[in-house]
Amino acid sequence: MSQNRSSVEAVVQTYFDGLYEGDADKLGEVFHPSADLRSVEKGELKILTVPDWLAWVRKRPSAKAEGKPREDFIVTIDRSDDKTAFIKVRCQLPPRFFTDYLVAMKLADGWQIVSKSYRYDLRE
Repeated sequence: MSQNRSSVEAVVQTYFDGLYEGDADKLGEVFHPSADLRSVEKGELKILTVPDWLAWVRKRPSAKAEGKPREDFIVTIDRSDDKTAFIKVRCQLPPRFFTDYLVAMKLADGWQIVSKSYRYDLRE
C-alpha cells in the first residue's frame, strides 16, 4: 500500500512542478485528457476542459519565471481502495492561493488525475 501512496504522491509532485513552472506538458502527463476543472465564480459553476486549461497555461507567464515564491503541499490523501484517491492540496500562484480537490485513479498506464475542483483567495 505504501508504494501505491508513493506513486500518488509522485503524480501530485509532478502537478505541483507543472503549475509552478508553467509546464503544460508536465500537467498533461498527470491529467487524464477527459478530466475537467471546476470552480464557482459569482455563484455559477465554471467548467474548464483539460485541453483548454493547458492552452491557457502555455500562454501565461509561470510563477517560476516571475520569481514568485513557491509553497505547495498535500493536506490529505484519502484512499477508498488501491485504485482511487481523493487528494486535498494547497498551492499558490500569487496573488491567488488555491485549495484544490483532486480525484486520481490508477488506470492501465498508472495514476492520473481525473477531476479537479478548486477555490482560491486573492491576497496582496
